[in-house]
Amino acid sequence: MTRVTSAALVARVVEVGESDLIVTLITERLGKASVSVRGGRKSSRRVGGSLEPIHTVEVDLEDRGGELMTLQESRVVRARARLATSLRGLECAGLALRWARHLFPPRVAEVAGWQALVDLLDALDDNDVRANQELARAGLRILAAAGYELDLEGCVVCGRTCPEGKAAAVDPARGGLVCHDCGGARSVLTGAVRGAARELIEGRTARVMASDADAVVALVREAMACHGGFEGP
Repeated sequence: MTRVTSAALVARVVEVGESDLIVTLITERLGKASVSVRGGRKSSRRVGGSLEPIHTVEVDLEDRGGELMTLQESRVVRARARLATSLRGLECAGLALRWARHLFPPRVAEVAGWQALVDLLDALDDNDVRANQELARAGLRILAAAGYELDLEGCVVCGRTCPEGKAAAVDPARGGLVCHDCGGARSVLTGAVRGAARELIEGRTARVMASDADAVVALVREAMACHGGFEGP
């Protein structure tokens, strides 16, 4: 038996039986982990109100080697009260956590992916005016952390660079741009959207127009669906 303490984010909570919960966590140390919370549906000093998805919590886990770990204790270490009152912010946070839940493999630490989620939640808690820009940036970072980075600078087949500012065909399932000589793709990104993606990756969200951010989010959604094994947003 191993005891592990880690910062974590709650990605999903499922009720089991009369009083128990199965919780999917995205943890800093262990990556995605499924844990059993015995008596979690009842008021408990062990978990209190710490199983809300937008707060960073610290969890004590007991690992006996099975599919499920056991949650011994959980406590909030970074509350995000402002985000809790923002409908748009909550939608963005929930979508990013869903992406991570589907994309990250179990028990594999995803340090860059973890940081992308934390940065998104902190940004949304600070100011949700650029919620879509922050979501688009987080989505690109989560894809890269999981090994599915989108190449929007050159053809993923032949490696030919696409000139800056030029529209290009993109195939999220293949990992990025596909030039005409290599078969192209049904979807096309404008030069402005390609530039916006570059700005987002480099952290300059304030320079990205909302409409361009929406297009990047749509691209990320499609890539997530291709690689995460699920349909829809």
